Amino acid sequence: MENITYALAIIVMAAVAVVLVRGLFHMMRGGDGVTSNKLMQMRILLQFIAIVLIVVTLLLTNGGR
Repeated sequence: MENITYALAIIVMAAVAVVLVRGLFHMMRGGDGVTSNKLMQMRILLQFIAIVLIVVTLLLTNGGR
């Protein structure tokens, strides 16, 4: 089970990076604020999910011990 949560955490962290880069490029190009705001909200949600998955993975593996 911990392998599944570990893999999901990595996938979600990659998604965070993608959304972050998209949001930054969108702001640099002078895009509308609504889209930039939605992208940043999505980044925060994905970061929350990644943190939860990391904590669950640590709990399942007893902190890596």
